[in-house]
Amino acid sequence: MFFWMMSPILTYRWILIVAAVFPAIFLLVKVYKADKIERESPYLIGRLLLGGIIATFFALISERLFGALLAATVPTASAAYNVILYFGVVAISEELAKFVLLKKRTWNNGEFNCLYDGVVYATAVSLGFALWENISYVTMYGFSTALIRAVTAVPGHACFGVFMGVFYSLAKSNDYLGNKTASDFFNTLAVIVPVLLHGAYDYIASMDGADFSWTFIIFVLALFAAAFLLVNRMSKNDRYLSRSWRT
Repeated sequence: MFFWMMSPILTYRWILIVAAVFPAIFLLVKVYKADKIERESPYLIGRLLLGGIIATFFALISERLFGALLAATVPTASAAYNVILYFGVVAISEELAKFVLLKKRTWNNGEFNCLYDGVVYATAVSLGFALWENISYVTMYGFSTALIRAVTAVPGHACFGVFMGVFYSLAKSNDYLGNKTASDFFNTLAVIVPVLLHGAYDYIASMDGADFSWTFIIFVLALFAAAFLLVNRMSKNDRYLSRSWRT
C-alpha cells in the first residue's frame, strides 16, 4: 500500500526533472548541430556537461562566502548591495567557475581545432551548470518554476555560454598563431562579457515594477537575438584554427 501511495509522488518528481532537463538538452543539440565542419565527440560533450555541474558547487561556495562578507559590510537595503551582489558575487562566481572548468577540459584538447568549437564547449559547460541549477530549483518549487526557467534562466545561461565561447575561440585562434597578448585579451573578455551580461540579467530581474518587467523582457529578447546571430555567424564562418584569420 505504501508503494502505491508513493508512486504518484515519484512520477511527479520525474516529470519535474524531465521538465528541468529538457530545455538544456534541446539548446545544446541546436548549438551542436550548427557545427558543420567537425562535430565534437559525445564523450567530450558529456565531460563538459559534467564540468558545468561541478562548477555549480564551486560557485555556490564562492557565493555563500562572499555573499556573507557583503551582507556584513554593505547595508542590504542599499542599491550598492544589489549591484555588488549580482555583478560582483553571483555573476563572477558562476561565470568564472564555468570558465575555469571549460579551459581545464578543452584548451589543450586535440579536438579543439576549429573556430566554432569554443562556442560548443562553452555552451555545453553553461548548460551543464543550468541543468543542475534548474533541477535544484524545480524540485524545490514545482512545475511552474520549470516553465518560467525554461524560457528565461536556462536559455540565459546558454546565451552567456555563447558569448563566452566566441571570445574563447578567438583566444584559441590567436594562441595557434603565437599571439599570446591577443589570446590573453580574448580569454579575459570570455569572462568579463558573460559576467556583465549575467549581472545585468539578474539585476534587472530583481527590480520591482511594470517598467522593469518590460525592461527585463526587452533585455532577454535582445540577448537571445544576439546569441542566435553569433551562433549562426560563427557556424557559417567556421574554419580550422591553423588557417584562421588574424584578429
